[in-house]
Amino acid sequence: MITVAISEFRSDLLTYLKSAQAGNRFQVTSKGVPLATITPPPNHNNAARVRLDKLAETAVIRDVLSPT
Repeated sequence: MITVAISEFRSDLLTYLKSAQAGNRFQVTSKGVPLATITPPPNHNNAARVRLDKLAETAVIRDVLSPT
């Protein structure tokens, strides 16, 4: 995780936020004391894909017109 001083973070905020969006994590400090951790947003699409893949593993496909 990258550590960045609050003054540097504030002066280049957009760059750090775009970097976080790309997957990087940052710890923002003031005089060496951690203030916040900036993390990428959760990827809900990936979580949904994992759930669908697990569901697909247990799916049973049958003929609905002639079920015998």
